[in-house]
Formats: sequence, C-alpha cells, structure tokens
Amino acid sequence: RRTASQQGYSIWIAAMCMGTRRRASQKWCTFLLRMGCSQRVWRYWWCFCCWYSGKNKDTAGIFCPYCLKKGENTVEKLIAAEHLSFHYTDEEGKPASPEILKDLTLTLEAGSFVAVLGHNGCGKSTLAKHMNAILLPTGGKMWIAGIDTCDEEKLYEIRQHVGMVFQNPDNQIVATIVEEDVAFGPENLGLPPEAIRERVDDALKAVGMYEYRMHAPNQLSGGQKQRIAIAGIIAMRPSCIVLDEPTAMLDPKGRMEVMKTIRMLNRSYGITIVLITHYMEEAAQADRVIVMDDGNILLDDRPEEVFSHVEQMKAIGLDVPQVTELVYELRQQGIPLDS
Repeated sequence: RRTASQQGYSIWIAAMCMGTRRRASQKWCTFLLRMGCSQRVWRYWWCFCCWYSGKNKDTAGIFCPYCLKKGENTVEKLIAAEHLSFHYTDEEGKPASPEILKDLTLTLEAGSFVAVLGHNGCGKSTLAKHMNAILLPTGGKMWIAGIDTCDEEKLYEIRQHVGMVFQNPDNQIVATIVEEDVAFGPENLGLPPEAIRERVDDALKAVGMYEYRMHAPNQLSGGQKQRIAIAGIIAMRPSCIVLDEPTAMLDPKGRMEVMKTIRMLNRSYGITIVLITHYMEEAAQADRVIVMDDGNILLDDRPEEVFSHVEQMKAIGLDVPQVTELVYELRQQGIPLDS
C-alpha cells in the first residue's frame, strides 16, 4: 500500500483473482512493477497468485521462497556453491589438469540478474557448466533449487530448473524450421501437442521472433539465431538461464537485440539470468557483478561498486566501462569531480 496508488492496489488485487490466467495476471503485475513496486515484491506476489489459484502449485516455487520446501537451500538460494572445487580427470579418475575452481562459495538469488567477468581461463565457463550439471564438482557441493547436482537421479529436474545458452547459436539449433527447433525441447519432455504449440508461440513472442517462426534458421542474422536459441530454452520453462558469452560472435546490432531480450526476460518474467561476458557495458546492466580470477571470486557486488576498483580490474587484464574509465583518468589528472 505504501508503494502503489489506490488504483494500483485495486489492480494488484485483481491480479490475484486472475491467477489462473497466466498471461493476463502477468500483464497486470508488470504494470504494477512499472508503478514502482519492487521486482522481489512482484515475484513473490505473482508466485502466490499461481499457488493460490491451484494451477501451478508444483512450479510456482521457482520464484517464491514460500512455495519451496523449507530448509537450508530455499529458492532464495536458487543456485548455491559450497567450497566448490574442480579439476578434470583421466579415465582412471586421476587429476588431468590443475584446479580450475578453487574452494569457491557463492549464492544466487531467484530473479536476480548476475554478470560474471574474468579473463580467459579464469573458470567462468567451468562454473557455468556446474550450474547445469554438465560438469560435476571434484570437491565441495553445487546446489540447484535445493538439489545436489551429484544426485544422478535428479539430473532431469536440475536441467528443467537451469537452461544454458552457448556462445555459438549454430551449436544449439537442430532443426531446419525455426518453430520446429524451439519445439525440440518440449517434445522431449513428452508434452501433448497443444501444450507444445502454446510454449513455442509464447517463447517466440517473448524474444520477438514470432513472425520468423516458419523461416529457416540459416537465413537469419547472428542476433536472430541467438534469440532463437534463447527461445528454445524459454520453451522449457526454466527458472534460470545461464548465457555463456552469447554476444561474443555478434555485431553491435545483434548484441543490442540479445541484451534487450535478456533484460526483458529478467524484468518482465522474473527469470534468473547468469550472463558470462567480456563486455563491460553489458555487465553494467546487471544487478550484481562477479569478477573471477584464477578459479576464485575476486569481487562480488553491485556494478557501480565493482567498477570503482579500476586499478584492481586492470591488474587482472580487465577493462571498465568507458564512462568509468574517463572519470578515473580525470581524477588521476587531479580534476575534481562530484561523486
């Protein structure tokens, strides 16, 4: 009541009553978000609506801590690494590489937008593959929505929670028609045709590619292909999407298209985003930035705080956003600037 007007509060109540109509309810909740209600309040409320209506009791908990089983690993810790270590092993199980991740501990909240930075070989992609159980820890634990990734019986469930988008979209596109490619995941879930149709249409509309549904992927631009790859993950309805340098092979326009889609998925749909990138301007759009170096976490804070450590970032071979660089250089020249 303190954050919304009387009209907004009325619409808020209406959203609860419309909980059985997912699209309509999200429309109103997104409106409330624009009015000033925090993302976390919106996610919790929307999740309660889903749960209260009885339609999505099993899946509502991907956003709301009150819908998951109570315990140490609640949805507030959608992803949690505890003293995580990893090295590659040979066929006999002996170490075949140095330690790539070294006693790493972190938690990622549901609904957050986290950027991971670091030079080549620092362990970013290795960490990302642990979030999807592509790789398993050689020491410590990795938890996804309270599930231990080493539990082989829960592998299917883990990958329903966390989807992954790779650097090259051509490695993820498997069909010759866009809508058939997006349908590949839901088909393998064994969903009925009408449910697959709904998921495909919703996913393509979410990334702005619905009008291209009958096109061949090889006729699309790099940015469009990457959005199709993202749509294929959205169709699986994950609570988190991990993107491993999704804009590395794109031109500026393609990068802008993909980043716009990523921000929309986080803000409008409450999907947790983990973005691995080398572009500081992309990382600056996140809620939280994690900087890795030599298998460890060097910095972990809000973007403005992380990028204020200009000398520390440069010492490990990373840049900062151009505006931050300009302010730093001016101050180095003794020119006073307001904070």
